[in-house]
Amino acid sequence: MPAKQRTRADVELRLPADSAYVSVLRTTTAGLAARLDFPIDDIEDLRIAVGEASAMVLPEAADDTDLTCCFYMSAGSLTVEVTVEAADPVSPDYDSFAWQVLSTLATRAEAESSDGRFSVSLSMEPGEPGFGP
Repeated sequence: MPAKQRTRADVELRLPADSAYVSVLRTTTAGLAARLDFPIDDIEDLRIAVGEASAMVLPEAADDTDLTCCFYMSAGSLTVEVTVEAADPVSPDYDSFAWQVLSTLATRAEAESSDGRFSVSLSMEPGEPGFGP
């Protein structure tokens, strides 16, 4: 579901836009997935995918801004949206290693750049394989 159509996040996490804080995001993601009874393999895939989403957005972050992470939870599904205020207009790099890993591990993935923000969102449904381009 595109970011514009989403309702209020179930959980929102704001961190400094610095790679030193990605481990906090990965741990939070794993904890929320565990609460949804995701299998351990899917939890680990989510942790890796969220790390790759962060790797895509963090280099584009404006100085002294936050990395905002919104979690949308439902029975059997977790969607994570990772967003930064972009320093410059951004075109998502769908050929990057980060995107290839992310889109392989997640059930769904999308990237969006508009209004000075760059976001990558991913969804995981337990037992569902990732998708291809």
